[in-house]
Amino acid sequence: MRRLSTDASTYRSPLSTRYASAAMQEIWSDQRKFSTWRRLWLALAESERELGLEISESQLEAMRSHLDDIDLAAASEYERQLRHDVMAHVHAWGDQIPEAKGIIHLGATSQFVNCNTELILLREAIELVAAKTAGVLLALCDFAEKWKDLPTLGATHYQPAQPVTVGRRAATWAQDLWLALEDLEHRLDTLRFRGVRGATGSQASFMALFDNDAAKVESLDRLVTERMGWQPDDRFPVTGQTYPRLVDAQILAALAGVAAAVHKCATDIRLLAGVKELEEPFEASQIGSSAMAYKRNPMRCERACGMARFVMTLAASPLQTASVQWLERTLDDSSNRRLVLPEAFLALDGVLDVMRNVADGLIVRPAIVQARLQAELPFMATEDIMMAAVKEGVDRQEAHAAVRQHALAAADRVKSGQENDLLARLRTDPLFATVDVSGVLDPMRYVGTCSEQVARFTKDVAEPVRNRWHNRLSESVDLEI
Repeated sequence: MRRLSTDASTYRSPLSTRYASAAMQEIWSDQRKFSTWRRLWLALAESERELGLEISESQLEAMRSHLDDIDLAAASEYERQLRHDVMAHVHAWGDQIPEAKGIIHLGATSQFVNCNTELILLREAIELVAAKTAGVLLALCDFAEKWKDLPTLGATHYQPAQPVTVGRRAATWAQDLWLALEDLEHRLDTLRFRGVRGATGSQASFMALFDNDAAKVESLDRLVTERMGWQPDDRFPVTGQTYPRLVDAQILAALAGVAAAVHKCATDIRLLAGVKELEEPFEASQIGSSAMAYKRNPMRCERACGMARFVMTLAASPLQTASVQWLERTLDDSSNRRLVLPEAFLALDGVLDVMRNVADGLIVRPAIVQARLQAELPFMATEDIMMAAVKEGVDRQEAHAAVRQHALAAADRVKSGQENDLLARLRTDPLFATVDVSGVLDPMRYVGTCSEQVARFTKDVAEPVRNRWHNRLSESVDLEI
């Protein structure tokens, strides 16, 4: 389990004390945020000097030597006085590097550091979530491959239905994650950098710095973009003061898609745990219930469902924020996004770690799987029995009526807690005297191409995912959930 906070005097979010990984928390940390601000200011100053502004190499070197040693206490004090977080950090850094104080933030507006930093952090966070999604998907595929030939009772409307296999059911869980992963990958492929745009996106302040030389302003935008690790073509063509807030809505929708896929998978496992077909991992010293000592509650899947539901609810907020960004920008986005963006990623990160743990250790109880299937299989075999009788010359409608009568009687018997005697009833019915009733009870007769579907999914979907993400599949995952 993630380390719990020992400070009980103030509220701390469970996302940081209990659920999210250290890697995801580092991405959304103050240290990463403010050190990225400084790297952006350095990239701006380096690019401005390259294009002819009077900025010395010694000033740039001073900036380079103090990128990460941030005096957060000093910045907080400045913010208390100035009521402006960006200017607070401009002053705090200026105190550290007085020789470069005059060139920090030259020509820029606050959203130069805010928006570009957020886009950088979003890219890193999406990559981490995508890698973990791929990891869960592949773990489910391994499980599906192992159990692709074990028939199990299917269910539609949560009622017994035509059999599938344990592995094919798991492949449907993996497919949901695959669809969600494709959406994450699309968000990565199309994510753009804000660049150097000024207070309303007009770049007027930079035009003033470069004597109305539009070519130099364009070069400045390209140089800063490249220095921050983005391709020049990966910029928004136009912006207001901020990058389009619709981007946040698109990203959160992709995260909600992953959450929904996990929720469905975890819910199915919980339902199957209730009939003892599947079990999630359970440690030797784990306690299932404080009162009922025998219990093995599916607490991991329950946790995943609860947190996934939280992620899904967050998806609506960025849509509302995007819809009310008046003209070039309004500030009601800031407080909302400080909560929504990191918390969606932190929560989903925890969800995926839980589900990776479950998928890697999912337990199948074949005897229960087979017993539940055999209890219902006689009902599912009736169509084959009826068709076999028709081939022997029995009238179809007469056979159908007889099967229906016997099936309803057998169903009433089962519902009263007795054994299913449908096959015994059919064996004694003269209409089916020539039919090998027992011969239709092989479950593999009813699972169609389930095994082949799993093999095809593994080859056509899982392997390409593994190839795309092989460099990131070893991402640190806290498996002591």
